[in-house]
Order: sequence, then structure tokens, then C-alpha cells
Amino acid sequence: MERLQAAIEKARAQRGAPQQTVARPGKRPANSPEIEAAWLALPEISLRRSLMHRRRIVALRNEPSAAPYDILRTRVIQQAQSNNWRRIAIVSPRSACGKTTTIANLAFGLSKQQELRSMVIDADLRRSGLGRLLGQKGRWNMADVMAGTIPFSDVARRYGQNLIFGLSFSAAHNPSETLQSAKAKEELERIEAEYAPDIMLFDLPPLSASDDNLGFLTQVDAALIVVEAEKTSMKQFDVAEHQVAELTNVMGVVLNKCRHVSGAYGYEEGYY
Repeated sequence: MERLQAAIEKARAQRGAPQQTVARPGKRPANSPEIEAAWLALPEISLRRSLMHRRRIVALRNEPSAAPYDILRTRVIQQAQSNNWRRIAIVSPRSACGKTTTIANLAFGLSKQQELRSMVIDADLRRSGLGRLLGQKGRWNMADVMAGTIPFSDVARRYGQNLIFGLSFSAAHNPSETLQSAKAKEELERIEAEYAPDIMLFDLPPLSASDDNLGFLTQVDAALIVVEAEKTSMKQFDVAEHQVAELTNVMGVVLNKCRHVSGAYGYEEGYY
């Protein structure tokens, strides 16, 4: 863990360039009648609590086990507001790091901030893992939305009053080309303008799996890198960090599946 922290600090020191924000059209006021109507028109997501428990979606419950995600949520909000960031990608060096589970928990953590509107987009077009993780079924995928063939509302599910999931229900045939297309950029701007989210999270494929991320990361303001404790090597992390830093701002690193966290957060409930 010390080596990972040292690597992070070294990478930060080497990235001396000023942070960048993606230029995009201004959004309508979040409290406009049009925005309210667009949110309320989306179907509500139906979640099975027993399934969420088995799949470690702990942020749905106000329990000590959700505290790490609440801390992550707060750090994300602070950085996003300080830097005027809205679009945040979640990536990992390789598969099985827990990236999709992390983004789902982070999303439900964000939903507890009632003054913020958050949106999660499944941009891992090869696997469509977020919809499966949440136990959802449907016909279309986000590639169809990004190609402009179906409206976003056909794949969107609303949780409460301030969280939207944009889900995929099947694998795309040409994910890399779709993510890098001008049409995808146009459709994302359309979604952003219609729903005016304060924070948009994008679940992206593992960096080592394909070139899907390379074109899309230039369209986000920052990225969180999820690594798996004791499994992600320092070389894998170093390569991933450099890949992301060349294309967007590195918001931070999430060390997932770590077994050695006793006393890390100072809680007394016995969980940590």
C-alpha cells in the first residue's frame, strides 16, 4: 500500500500541467420546469434489495459498511465543485478490479445529496455490466443512444428524484468507433442539456482491454482509477495512470478489495 501511495504522489508531482475542463455548451437552470419534467418522465428503477446485498451494493443502506463510499462521494463532490468538473470517468487498469461495483455504490452515495442531480452512463459498451449488476433488463444499449437511433429515455432509469442510470442491455458491435464518434459527442451534449445533471459518471472499459477509452477520455473532465489491492501490479497502475493523464485529469485512485483497513477511518462500529 505504501508503494502505491508513493507512486501516486510521484505521478502527481510529474503532472505539473494546469488542470483542464472540457468545453461544452451551458446548461439550463437545474430548477427549470423543463428539467423537472424531463426527470419525472423517466421510469423509476426497481431494485431487489436481496440482490443488491449479494452484489455488495452497500450504499443503499445507512450502515457502517457504506462509509467508505460516502467518503469517496464527498471527495468527488469537493474536487468536482472546486475544479468546475462535471463529467467524471471511472476506469481500471484491467478487469475484475470492482470498477462497476464502485461506480454503483458511488452513485447511490451521491443520491443522498438531495441538492445534487447525478447521472451514471454505462459506457462499457462491450459488456453492459452496470445493468446486469443492478438486475435490470431491456432491449437497447447506450451505443444506440450515442448513434442517435433511439432516445436516451429508452435506456434511462430514475432512482428517486436526483439520480439517473443510463444503461445498456446488450453488447455493441462497434464500441470503439461509437465512443470516439462526433455523433456520440453530440448526443452526450444533448443529454446534458436536457437533464442538466450536476455530476455525470461514466463507467468505461478496462484500459488494457481495448482502445475504447482513448478517444472518449478526452470528453470528460477527470477520471478515477480503480485498482485491486494485491492484484493490480505497480506496472499496471503506472501504465494506466500515464494513459489517463495524457487525456484528462486524474482525480484520484480508489484502492478496492483491500483487506487491511482496520482503524483506517476511525469508526467505532466494529466494521473497519
